[in-house]
Amino acid sequence: MAVGFGGYLEILKARHAARLLTGTLVGRLPNATAAIAIVLFVRAEGGTYSLAGALAAVYGVANAVGQPVLGRLVDLYGQPRVQLPAALASALAMTAFALTGTQPAALAYASVAAAGLFTPPLEGGLRALWPSVLRRNDQVHSAYAMDAVAQEVMFTVGPLLVTLCVSLWSAPAALVVLNGIGVLGALSVVVSPPSRAWRSEPREAHWLGALRSPGLLALLGAFLFVGVAMGSITVAAVPYADDHGGDAVYGWLMAALGLGALVGGTVYGARQWAGAPERRLRLLVGLLAVCYLPLMLMPGAVPMVALTVLSGVFLAPCIACAFIIVDRHAPAGTVTEAFSWLVTTFTVGASVGTGVAGPVVQEGGALWGFAVPGVAGAVSLLVLLLTGRVLTAPAAGAVVAASSENDPNRAAEPRLSAEDRA
Repeated sequence: MAVGFGGYLEILKARHAARLLTGTLVGRLPNATAAIAIVLFVRAEGGTYSLAGALAAVYGVANAVGQPVLGRLVDLYGQPRVQLPAALASALAMTAFALTGTQPAALAYASVAAAGLFTPPLEGGLRALWPSVLRRNDQVHSAYAMDAVAQEVMFTVGPLLVTLCVSLWSAPAALVVLNGIGVLGALSVVVSPPSRAWRSEPREAHWLGALRSPGLLALLGAFLFVGVAMGSITVAAVPYADDHGGDAVYGWLMAALGLGALVGGTVYGARQWAGAPERRLRLLVGLLAVCYLPLMLMPGAVPMVALTVLSGVFLAPCIACAFIIVDRHAPAGTVTEAFSWLVTTFTVGASVGTGVAGPVVQEGGALWGFAVPGVAGAVSLLVLLLTGRVLTAPAAGAVVAASSENDPNRAAEPRLSAEDRA
């Protein structure tokens, strides 16, 4: 059933919605720009590409570790007590890196590791807030899609902001300014009434936390390979671009990937979809895998850009649908942690994808490099098919979300205090 693009405007008109979305995007700016900012800074300091890559990798690994840990703390202690201190700690660590430089190396590695580890889980936090802000279940689902699209815009605009800051000031200044802006974004979120009032549902004490849900584990296993597909494309596109116009073509290919995801996510979120999201995700992942295959044709630059747009169309819908499934399968009291695990798994998968595609491209060139995302997409679909029975049994803590999947007028379970309701 069609909801229309006006549904996005209706969501943004909801009280606090635009502020929370904007604050989260601004707060995540340091994370979206960290890799390129670190590389530019190291090069400005006279360091090697190997050092730059190693420092960026350390940041990424630390970030992947920190997100679910901080997400669990948010579920236990609330958003303001965790998000803002984490944002400040991350910004201070990156500022220390900017001020001390790349020597001594141990201090540089420690600084970027701390910056990655303490990156606040704003992404998971926003998805935990949507049900209490929007009330209607169909609006929450559309907000998930809008959220996925907004992330694509941020990851497209973020690198441009880094290069702008470097050209206007310097590489160290870019690190400090962008992380300072990130703190302001986190502050805007945590002082908002929904963030201050939000409380996680009572949780059963368990050391596995959200990972004790078989359905969530199945979803994470599938999305690991979606991440592999994304990471491998960024590597496979390099030798293709070298043969068809150089860096400019590579930039267009990466922008086309983001454009495809933006278009697909926008259209997907403008509709209300019938049926269980688990079945819908299998279809979307299958289409995602199929749309990677035409990249192996490797035509001229212009048609290749068009094919890259096509390859990105189903990414944001897959992510938006996964958000709904996370909400259905997360054990009670673990929603922020569960969303953070999805972010971490996707990030790890992308890192694995870049690592796998490198040797493949080295041995077989761009053609075999572009085969990797298609294979990874097929494996992701296979995981979803093999775990279908587990995925169709939502966790007990997500009964409300599951029962209201096809009822757009039923409000998602709010998590607001009595004072906020008053």
